[in-house]
Amino acid sequence: MDLLLWLTVGFIIIGFAVLVSMKKNMEKKLAFIKANIESNIEYTKGSARSIVWWIAGTTLWGVVSIILVVWWFHEHFG
Repeated sequence: MDLLLWLTVGFIIIGFAVLVSMKKNMEKKLAFIKANIESNIEYTKGSARSIVWWIAGTTLWGVVSIILVVWWFHEHFG
């Protein structure tokens, strides 16, 4: 097996493990924001900002994963 395949598989597996491990924490932050939207504005802003960054990171991870898979298929079957 070549290096590009191992890089692709490793990136996908490690990224997925990181995203799953962070998911529960993001759900707790979202529940806190929904419950306390009026009371603590500063903490709510920080939590919302971290949720937005988590979504952006998840999207970027997905796009890079797709690019790596397409690149690997192009190298081997193109």
